[in-house]
Amino acid sequence: MGAVMGTFSSLQTKQRRPSKDKIEDELEMTMVCHRPEGLEQLEAQTNFTKRELQVLYRGFKNECPSGVVNEETFKQIYAQFFPHGDASTYAHYLFHAFDTTQTGSVKFEDFVTALSILLRGTVHEKLRWTFNLYDINKDGYINKEEMMDIVKAIYDMMGKYTYPVLKEDTPRQHVDVFFQKMDKNKDGIVTLDEFLESCQEDDNIMRSLQLFQNVM
Repeated sequence: MGAVMGTFSSLQTKQRRPSKDKIEDELEMTMVCHRPEGLEQLEAQTNFTKRELQVLYRGFKNECPSGVVNEETFKQIYAQFFPHGDASTYAHYLFHAFDTTQTGSVKFEDFVTALSILLRGTVHEKLRWTFNLYDINKDGYINKEEMMDIVKAIYDMMGKYTYPVLKEDTPRQHVDVFFQKMDKNKDGIVTLDEFLESCQEDDNIMRSLQLFQNVM
């Protein structure tokens, strides 16, 4: 996503800092309302180095001094990256995909775990994460309405300045084609296995998902 990618880009420009900052990191991590897990543990659980986690933590803390981010703050941060559209609905869905424990807040651990998958995970891991995003009610399946809600939210977020200009019924047409391909047994729902199989065997679906991942 744009906000995530913006944060990740900072890794490329902040690889070295004086040891004073490292000391400040450790002191500040003890002062926030929520103290994240040890960096060694997060390093073992993600695809980031300890140094990268330190940089990510400072960026996260700058935006969320309490150590957690609620949905409203998440929406405000995300909206900055899509000024020509309405990102609120998509940010709502994305927030709940990050909030895996459904507590109403996203901790640093939640953030870097998802970020690790989106940026450095395997194709299979990324697809499983995307399936979870589309499975809005978390019942283990994607129905056509859920897919429509996510796709429409993405189009709304991109705004009226997209080129070429999109017709109003474009999201529905997009969903009709993809859902028909994914719902292999025609029972009105897409299972995780159907989703994984369809994405990996159809280049058009995979390309579209990769385009959508660019807005994550």
